[in-house]
Amino acid sequence: MSGPAPTRRWRLDIAYDGAGFSGWAAQPGRRTVQGELERWIPRVLRLDRPVPLTVAGRTDAGVHARGQVAHIDLPGGLDPRPDLVRRLGRVLEPDLAVRRLSAVPDAFDARFSALWRRYVYRLWDADSRPDPLLRGHIVALREQLDLDLLNAAGASLLGLRDFAAFCKRRDGATTIRTLLECRATRLDDPCGTIELTVRADAFCHSMVRSLVGALTAVAASRRPRQWLDAVAASPTRASSVVVMPAAGLTLEEVGYPDDEDLAGRAERARAVRSAHELDAGCGCDQT
Repeated sequence: MSGPAPTRRWRLDIAYDGAGFSGWAAQPGRRTVQGELERWIPRVLRLDRPVPLTVAGRTDAGVHARGQVAHIDLPGGLDPRPDLVRRLGRVLEPDLAVRRLSAVPDAFDARFSALWRRYVYRLWDADSRPDPLLRGHIVALREQLDLDLLNAAGASLLGLRDFAAFCKRRDGATTIRTLLECRATRLDDPCGTIELTVRADAFCHSMVRSLVGALTAVAASRRPRQWLDAVAASPTRASSVVVMPAAGLTLEEVGYPDDEDLAGRAERARAVRSAHELDAGCGCDQT
């Protein structure tokens, strides 16, 4: 009795303008990034079965991506390079592109092998000079933002902690994360755009936009720093935290270990964090 047909794993590097999508995850009756790719990949490769994708980060509706990563398993005798990228470029709408396709070890898992995800939230404040042509990717605030205050507040959130106050809870999902980077800079561009970079081992639902909402409230002096400290210590979702619009958020990059460390990383990441780990001060880099 023959076993399952051998397959080969491929990594896809993907970019999209999120304005026209109801997020990454496939949903009946809605246009999503996953839905479009899973519809077209089997067609262009002339496969007789669906090809499910596993993604690094399931972005919400309206969130953009320049560095999204996914993987697929294709029949072992099929090498889709370079035809898949070229053919997808002909059939996909201009707001979605597979930028690169590469063979990866079977141990590579776009989701669980990831060490970190880096998002950038782009803002204009009262000192900026907004460009109306860029308004679909940058959110304008009326107040002036004190970036020193913002960066000091962001630094206070770094490390392993429960981010429940900034997350929309989902049944069975942990809100314990390791925040690796949280800083803002004003670009030397014609608009004076502010880029707020947030990097963590993983993010829970609405976490980045909630963090930006809380940090800009402090930077605009709408809330004192003590308020942020109290919010961060809350074990439940904080209703006082504003979730910022999706349009300003872009997934820029996903980091992975060397090939020899892929399997170990994925195994560790599949272990759900517990309150015991947090209490013990475990610095484990887990999803």
